[in-house]
Amino acid sequence: MASQDHSRAYLDYNATAPLRPEARAAVLAALDCVGNPSSIHAEGRAARAIVEEARRAVAALAAVAPRCVVFTAGGTEAANLALTPALAAPGLDRPLARLIVGAGEHACVLQGHRFAPERTTLAPLRGDGRIDLEALAALLAAPEAGPPLLALQGANNETGVIQPVAEAAALVHAAGGLVVCDAVQLAGRANLAAAALGADFLILSAHKFGGPKGAGALVAARPELSVGAPLLRGGGQERGARAGTENVAAIAGFGAAAALAAGEQAVEAVRLAGLRDALAERVRAAAPDAAIFGEAAPRLPNTLCVAVPGVPAATLVIALDLAGVAVSAGSACSSGKVARSHVLDAMGVEPDLAGGAIRLSLGWASSEADVARLGEAFDAALRRLRRRDGAA
Repeated sequence: MASQDHSRAYLDYNATAPLRPEARAAVLAALDCVGNPSSIHAEGRAARAIVEEARRAVAALAAVAPRCVVFTAGGTEAANLALTPALAAPGLDRPLARLIVGAGEHACVLQGHRFAPERTTLAPLRGDGRIDLEALAALLAAPEAGPPLLALQGANNETGVIQPVAEAAALVHAAGGLVVCDAVQLAGRANLAAAALGADFLILSAHKFGGPKGAGALVAARPELSVGAPLLRGGGQERGARAGTENVAAIAGFGAAAALAAGEQAVEAVRLAGLRDALAERVRAAAPDAAIFGEAAPRLPNTLCVAVPGVPAATLVIALDLAGVAVSAGSACSSGKVARSHVLDAMGVEPDLAGGAIRLSLGWASSEADVARLGEAFDAALRRLRRRDGAA
């Protein structure tokens, strides 16, 4: 399937995916629904039906009961809602006392929690980008510190490295704690239930896999789990977990995208992995010395994070953009600064090489034509840069 704008190749799905036509149709249809989902008249019931249909679709994607899904305004709000000492679970008879955060987590997790700084610890990454389970076990081996909460991505947004969530969760549960998994990059690209097995809560964001921006969810693995202390207080929406009238249109689009992702994930994973590997071949054909980060670990099928020694990321991103190819330098939430990646720092990547890292990410509308365009633009950009450097 071709990119929506045939004049450009869009390779930045980990920042945001183009809106899927089915999600667009669901949004537009819901905009014509006048009712408030909390109203009991016919118009209100129609709006409520849209929200609950979407809830069932998101729940099916995560393999949970629909009542386990709390809709939010996006992944950032879901992280801020989840990362609190007040999370409630059977057998947890006191508040969570400390937070352990994977060193490669997204900014909304690193900065979006409600734990005191002195009760927060980073868990280191190995050189391949996965959490160091031995180091995690050592951090958990102090029961006097109180029950822990681990925040661990299902897959990294920059490198695509898939984390060992099940193994980490087993360690945390043995220590009497809970696990919140940022599954934003997993949805639509991996089997969500399998990749995040063991997590107690999942964070999702619609726009990463073809839904609209401004819709997300916090998903509990079991109905008996709850956030305990909502961020937004007011009415009783979302079973008291998140006050405020639901964004019916965005939620409708979220549900449509979730239903598509659930049905297509297995086939798409194979297709995207083929395109990703073709991208890697084109990159290495132009730059045999290019580094591919996280290559030794399990990775998402759609993500390639690369650097060419001596070529700054900002220079390459701009050159590719001028050639009609959209890529990013690290996380989209910080790419405006083009700062060196904290993820690559945590992996022990040499600073000069890390400063050249760009991310190529694929999705539902990506095609072989996009790969070809990137290959041509990448090769041409490097030739120009090398001629310029040679003449300097």
